[in-house]
Amino acid sequence: MAIITEEEEEPKTLNPPKNKPKDSDFTKSESTMKNPKPQSQNPFPFWFYTTLIVSLATIIFISLSVFSSQNDPRSWFLSLPPALRQHFSDGRTIKVQVNPNESPIEVFVAESGSIHTENVVIVHGLGLSSFAFKEMIQSLGSKGIHGVAIDLPGNGFSDKSIVVVGGDREIGFVARVKEVYGLIQEKGVFWAFDQMIETGDLPYEEIIKLQNSKRRSFKAIELGSEETARVLGQVIDTLGLAPVHLVLHDSALGLASNWVSENYAIVRSITLVDSSISPALPLWVLNVPGIREVLLGFSFGFEKLVNFRCSKEMTLSQIDAHRILLKGRNGREAVVASLKKLNHSFDIAQWGNSDGISGIPMQVIWSREGSKEWSDEGQRVAKALPKAKFVTHSGSRWPQESKSGELADYISEFVSLLPRSIRRVTEEPIPEKVQKVLEEAKAGDDHDHHHGHGHVHAGYTDAYGLGEEWTT
Repeated sequence: MAIITEEEEEPKTLNPPKNKPKDSDFTKSESTMKNPKPQSQNPFPFWFYTTLIVSLATIIFISLSVFSSQNDPRSWFLSLPPALRQHFSDGRTIKVQVNPNESPIEVFVAESGSIHTENVVIVHGLGLSSFAFKEMIQSLGSKGIHGVAIDLPGNGFSDKSIVVVGGDREIGFVARVKEVYGLIQEKGVFWAFDQMIETGDLPYEEIIKLQNSKRRSFKAIELGSEETARVLGQVIDTLGLAPVHLVLHDSALGLASNWVSENYAIVRSITLVDSSISPALPLWVLNVPGIREVLLGFSFGFEKLVNFRCSKEMTLSQIDAHRILLKGRNGREAVVASLKKLNHSFDIAQWGNSDGISGIPMQVIWSREGSKEWSDEGQRVAKALPKAKFVTHSGSRWPQESKSGELADYISEFVSLLPRSIRRVTEEPIPEKVQKVLEEAKAGDDHDHHHGHGHVHAGYTDAYGLGEEWTT
């Protein structure tokens, strides 16, 4: 009898059976493991970041170099155009004391003509300098008048900043890095660490005190009417110009009004050339970040500003010279600071009719080519000064360069109609040795007179002009 058995069925799986790898697949994977294929790397990011870092370092280095050269007087002077360097060479500097608690500063003066004639002192407005009047004073000199143009502090070639030692004034990042480097040089790298170990605390207060005591920073000169009065007085006294004929252009009227009120006795005449309390050049834009860098950094922008507000007759080289003088050696900061000190409530009618001022001969020279508003301003000035002679010129609000000859003709004609100035001359004392020789000679002359010689000798005092005398 046969026995029948049932074979158990294999359990079914849901996943289908995988294909068995072929021998060729094993061969391929083994060859891949033995000879791995190199992956290609993109070199662009490396060179991009390398170029970026080098470019930033170069920009920072150039910026620091430019910043240092602008504050270095020698480097700044050597970078000037030939016309500006020649103008500086033709003039001279005078030491003046603006504030009692500050060091003296240098004021630049340009002049032309003989000092023994009538002295005409030209005072420019903010944003200008004596360079704008160089042709004008030369024209006055050719007409027999001594023309003098002053660079007010903060303008032109005069000092534009003072050095402040000590204090806790805010300084920039570059100056802070220099302070830290100087402290490390003086005290050593581990000085603060040693102090911290000894005392258990970081000597922060001592570090700040040491930095403040040795800090040297530049402070822009702020020029108001009081400071201008001190400058004008010392320059006129040093050069022996009194009495003077004053020419005030643009915003110089408000700056020089105090000095005129206090020294009207030595002012022979006053000529106002397109004078106003606010300067023709809108200096407030030089205090706006971004705009000031564009205007002072590029000739094109500054030229458009001057042509729009000041003059359309000036050449590009003349405009660029003013831009360079404003840009260098903290000139922008000084002019903006002085703008804030202008007396915008100045009343020209009250000033012109005050005691002493009302007796000074005045002349107003005004542009007839300006806007209607500026012509109306000229008429207002003429009414405020009814005794003043009113004439017009063919230039704009800055006529001193394009119409220098026309202005010089008006000024020289006005000055020539006045009586000649009487100047007080104070001679320097005779040195002691020379005086002794003269006294011996005089004693010998007296001895000869006693012996009957009839020679007539002038005393040594009259011969050398010792003391004071009045000349015309």
